[in-house]
Amino acid sequence: MNFPGAGAGAGAPTGSSQYNPNDPNIKMLNNMMESCFGKAAVSGVMGFGMGGLFGMFMASMSYDTPYHTPGTPGGMPQSIASLPWRQQLKVGFKDMGSRSYSTAKNFGLVGLMFAGIECGIEGYRAKNDMLNGTAAGCLTGGILARGGGPTAVAGGCAAFAAFSAAIDAWLRQPKDDE
Repeated sequence: MNFPGAGAGAGAPTGSSQYNPNDPNIKMLNNMMESCFGKAAVSGVMGFGMGGLFGMFMASMSYDTPYHTPGTPGGMPQSIASLPWRQQLKVGFKDMGSRSYSTAKNFGLVGLMFAGIECGIEGYRAKNDMLNGTAAGCLTGGILARGGGPTAVAGGCAAFAAFSAAIDAWLRQPKDDE
């Protein structure tokens, strides 16, 4: 790990710079991250990963975990406390896995859509300002709420746009260097 002013780390190259910007691999990665497709793909993958971790955490903290396991179809459900310890763990981990996967898919979709739409708007407008994120938030929220009718679309648009504007304003404020 490198700290400012500490010099190069143990695995760092011995030259004057840490990497060569003319390296074809570096150029390829830079070109990928400058494209809307690359930004959207990376945001979707990162959203999927963060959603999986968030879902796992929320499932472990959930108070509405399944206190009953389904018995035979049409039969009475069985209390988890009456199951053997290994069976209780199996039910708990299965629930945690399904919740994590569901949250991961949702976060990945939101990240993919928002980054792709924002990049498209930024390319179309040829500006990098708060309006890009706000408009992308509105479109993403509206698209995600499309199954709930016009009121849900308007609410999703307003909520995502407000959240995007708030985060963008916070990220764009001047930094305090103390």
